[in-house]
Amino acid sequence: MSYSYNKLWKLLIDKGMLKKDLMAKTKITSSTIAKMGRGESVSMDVLGRICAEMDCNIGDIVDYVKDEQ
Repeated sequence: MSYSYNKLWKLLIDKGMLKKDLMAKTKITSSTIAKMGRGESVSMDVLGRICAEMDCNIGDIVDYVKDEQ
């Protein structure tokens, strides 16, 4: 099971923000950003803080990617 955070990365570009800006504003660690970059799961708390900062919903920043078997 994996996730795609491509929507978040695009939203950051649209708002002229860098990942380090997001980290500073939401107090997310670099290891959490790295997990997101690899498509791994992160806590709902992290996603909630991102949504609050970006003024969006969870579906606006992450997609579930079904594993092909």
